[in-house]
Amino acid sequence: MDIVDMLDRAFRHTHTVIAGVRPDQLGNDTPCEGWTVRELLDHTIGVVAGLGAAASGLAPAGSFELSSDPAGQFEQAAAATLAAWRTPGVLDKVIDGGAGPMPGRVLAGINLLDTATHSWDIATATGQVAALPTDLALATLEVSRQTIAPEIRPGRFDVEVPVADDADATSRLVGFLGRTP
Repeated sequence: MDIVDMLDRAFRHTHTVIAGVRPDQLGNDTPCEGWTVRELLDHTIGVVAGLGAAASGLAPAGSFELSSDPAGQFEQAAAATLAAWRTPGVLDKVIDGGAGPMPGRVLAGINLLDTATHSWDIATATGQVAALPTDLALATLEVSRQTIAPEIRPGRFDVEVPVADDADATSRLVGFLGRTP
C-alpha cells in the first residue's frame, strides 16, 4: 500500500463529506462520543493542517479556527499536507507531529487513520452515506491494526465492537475502532 496515495484518497473522500455538511448540522452529536459535528470538523481539519506543517518541518500554526467554508478550508489544508507527504524522504524522517517524535511513515498512517475515521463520523452524524471506498477502508483498517496497541486504546478508542465475519470493510474498520457500525 502506498500510504500517500491512500491519504490522497482519504482527503478527497473527506472533502466530499465535509462539503455535504449543512450549517444547521454543526451542533449534531457524532459517533465520536462527546463531540459535535463542529468540534469534529475543527479537530479533523486542524489535525490535517498540523500534520502537514510537521511533515513540512514547520512549527504548528497555533490554535485552529473553523472558517465559514469548512470544505474550502479542508481542501487547502489537504493540498498542503499532501505536498508535504510527497516530499522525497519525508516518510523516512523522524517527525514530531505533537505526540512525540516518530517515523514519518507512522505519522502519515496516523493522518490516514484520523482523517478516514472522522469522515465516517461526520457522514454518519449528518445523514450522508457513511461507507468509505472499500480500498480506503481496508488500508485504514490495516494501518489501525498496526498502530493501535491494546495499551493505547483506553482514552483514545473504545473497546472493539464485534462485527459479522462477512461485514463490509467500513463496518470492520469502525468496529475495530470501537464504534457501532
